[in-house]
Parts: sequence; C-alpha cells; structure tokens
Amino acid sequence: MSVTVDDDLWSAIGDPIRRRMLDLLLSDGRGTATSLSEQLPVTRQAVAKHLGVLDQAGLVHGTTAGRERLYRVDQMQLARAVGQLMEVGTTWDARLGRIRRIAERIQREAEGAAGAGEESSP
Repeated sequence: MSVTVDDDLWSAIGDPIRRRMLDLLLSDGRGTATSLSEQLPVTRQAVAKHLGVLDQAGLVHGTTAGRERLYRVDQMQLARAVGQLMEVGTTWDARLGRIRRIAERIQREAEGAAGAGEESSP
C-alpha cells in the first residue's frame, strides 16, 4: 500500500499550536488572529504566521473583515488530512503487526532451543 503524503499539509498539522488553532476555529466556526491569540499562549504575530502556514496548506481560508482577516477551516482539506492520517495509521499498524509476529517467532524459537538444551542435560 502506497500512501501519498502532502508535505505542506503534514507540516501544517504537525505543529501543536496549529492543531489547537484548528480546534478553536472548528468550535467557534471562525476566528481572527486577535481572537485566537487571546486563547493561545503565543502572540498575535505568531498566530498570524501560523494562520499563514495553515492557509498555504489549504486548511483555512481568510477573508477581509474590516481591518482584520477572518479565518474559517476548509472542511474538504481537513477531511483529506484525516484520510491521509488514517491511511498512514493503517500502514503502520500492518508493519508493527509483522514486526510483532517476527519477534514472537524468534522468542518461541529461543525458548524452544533453551528447553531442548535443558532436556538433554544429565
């Protein structure tokens, strides 16, 4: 299974502040750099930069509202990100399952060899 990864998208959602911003925008429906900075441990300028990253990845879109930009989450792009995360999760679950089976087989073989050595001892 091959997973197509959009680097901008993954970089954008990889940051905990940006994930929190997405949560806030989803719960409030919209927000500005000022309103988000009031709820986050970063400055308004930092929020504006984070919003720029999210906008570049297509996760949010801004419209001018007076002197500020009003941001909303792009539901389609967010759904795409969730889909990619689920694909990667499924791929890694399969890989880890194979590793676990190999480790269990090696352990059984080692226990079997140890047990055979004890049986032949006088």
